[in-house]
Parts: sequence; C-alpha cells; structure tokens
Amino acid sequence: MAPFLSIATRRRILATLALVTAGMVGACGSGAPAPAPTPAAPTPAGTGAGAAPKILVTIRELMDSTVDPAADGVWDAVGVHVTKAGVEQRLPRTDEEWKAVRRHAITLIEAMNLVKMEGRHAAPAGTKPGLGELSPTEIDARIARDRDSWNLYADSAQEQAVKALQAIDAKNVDALYRVGGDLDQRCEACHVTFWYPNSQRPAE
Repeated sequence: MAPFLSIATRRRILATLALVTAGMVGACGSGAPAPAPTPAAPTPAGTGAGAAPKILVTIRELMDSTVDPAADGVWDAVGVHVTKAGVEQRLPRTDEEWKAVRRHAITLIEAMNLVKMEGRHAAPAGTKPGLGELSPTEIDARIARDRDSWNLYADSAQEQAVKALQAIDAKNVDALYRVGGDLDQRCEACHVTFWYPNSQRPAE
C-alpha cells in the first residue's frame, strides 16, 4: 500500500516538479548562448600557405640521389648488352618493366625543377673537387653569373625527359633509345659548361 500523503505535501511536491521542469525547458531553449569555439592554433612562421620552399641539399647531393639514378633508369632501359654468351638486346618487356622506366622519367622531369631553384649551392661545404672539376665555390659563381644558361640547360634536359615519357607511354623502344642519346648530350653540355669547363669529359 502506498504511504498516505496529505494534501499540503502533495501540493509542495507538484510545485517543486513544476520549477524543475521550467528550468530544464529554459536551459534547452534556442535562447541559450552557444559555447564559444576553441580558437585555432596560430600557424608557425614560414609554414603556412605561400611559404617559400626550404633548400636543404646541394646540387651534387640532388644529382647523386635523384637525377643520376633517374637518368640511368631511362638510359639503361634500352640498348645492347654484350656478354660472353653473345649480344643481348635490353628493353622493357612487361607492363611492370615499363612502369619502372616511367617512374624514372617522371622523377627526372620534376628533378629539373629542383635543379633550377635559386639558393641551392653546388656541393656541401668542404667538398673537394674531383680531378678536372672546378671547386664548389667556382661552380656557384659560374651559375650566379649565368643563371639563364643554367636554367636553359635544365629545361633542355627536362624536355628530353618529357619525350622519354611519351615514348614510354607509347612503348616505342626506338624512340626511347633516340631520346636517351639526346638526353645524354644535353646533360654533358651542362657539365662541361659549369662543372669541368677545362675538359670535354671528367677524368675517370
């Protein structure tokens, strides 16, 4: 049996419930202020949109790590390999082999943009020039004096890399072979001009 509640007690309970309900409705109404948004963290200087790219490696390091391996991947994709067993024609034969050569061509295309970036030094500090090479300081000075020619050589090599990519997409072995020879000449012309101008070829 429920406990007996007097009329006065019941009225106090109903009044309390009414106050609680009114408070809940007021808190959930549209007039309640929305919480303030958390302010975004400030962007560190030099890292936001439009920040200048950072040049962290030298031309020599870029050549050793990116340009030379990519160019070799294009050059070595087609050709004639002479062994004791006879003459073997080297060329991509499977889709995966063509994809591998294509990656080299794309890398070479974009690497030429990196080569052109102003502020990139020829070699790390303290690098000793090879036999027949200019010193890194002399190479830097030559590039600074003739930046237009430096950029034109890079553009020329990039142009050949684009032609190589087109030959790869067409799976045209003959065209890729011809482009490889032209690419070699463009690269060597730049080396002779800026790296070892006193010799036609670097000393072995």
